[in-house]
Amino acid sequence: MLTAGLALGLVGLAPLPVFAQEISVRHARGETRLPKTVKTVLTFDMASLDTLDALGVPVAGVPTGQKPPRLAKYDGAGTAKIGSLFEPDYEAVNAAQPDLIIVSGRAAPKYAELAAIAPTIDLSVRTERFVDSAVENAQTLGRIFGRKADVQGRVDRLRASIAELRTIAATAGRGLLVLTTGGKVTAYGPGSRFGVLHTEYGVVPAVETLDSANHGQAISFEFILKTNPDWLFVMDRDAAIGAGGRPGRQILDNDLVRQTTAWKKGQVVDLNAGNWYIASGGLAAMQEDVDALGTALTGKS
Repeated sequence: MLTAGLALGLVGLAPLPVFAQEISVRHARGETRLPKTVKTVLTFDMASLDTLDALGVPVAGVPTGQKPPRLAKYDGAGTAKIGSLFEPDYEAVNAAQPDLIIVSGRAAPKYAELAAIAPTIDLSVRTERFVDSAVENAQTLGRIFGRKADVQGRVDRLRASIAELRTIAATAGRGLLVLTTGGKVTAYGPGSRFGVLHTEYGVVPAVETLDSANHGQAISFEFILKTNPDWLFVMDRDAAIGAGGRPGRQILDNDLVRQTTAWKKGQVVDLNAGNWYIASGGLAAMQEDVDALGTALTGKS
């Protein structure tokens, strides 16, 4: 029979219960606890898909719909389709048995329903601090998936590129960003969803007082001529979402717009609509956009 002292000693040496390790993640909706190792991730946020793809993190499920060319591979049969950007397919989400679900602006209203299925984080980007917000989201993903060093290297490069772009843009002239869709044209300025062009990338706005509503300010060709920007930045929404229709530059190619300084000098820049409209805030998309703007404004390839 064991003595009382020996018995206590053996109890002290017994293995302690092993609890699953977790990490706590702060995001736009608060705080979510995740398993330390996240194996199966679904994302309704194309910016997160862009960043995860750049980091080499496997993604098990994505929404249907048009994606930037480098992300088109996720449309293949090897990746689960979990609904649209706006409406999840809850049956498909359940079937995937995710460890993590990511949402942002378009799918954010479905956060509660998705969080009831699996741990969910909201990585919506904040317009008023676009770059910092997008960087914080990338750093969150880096922490979750053990890619902190990779993220930091990309962030350092991006910030250096933005600083260089701001120097170039400061003396390049006034710019106007327009979005074309269905033959119509809207404009976006500082404070809008695409205001990063001015507030953080440094392009001097041709108009300071544009409506900052989510869908921009509807404008006419006469408005563009009166504004007479030195640079015209064109985003073709129909191309971004795969809707077909006339290309944005064709819509703008008329007697009025041709009289602007931008058109006469060949300073019309076709933005990467997939990046700006679909994957806005992704690390790879932002780097590509900043590099393209620098090339356009300097005329150097």
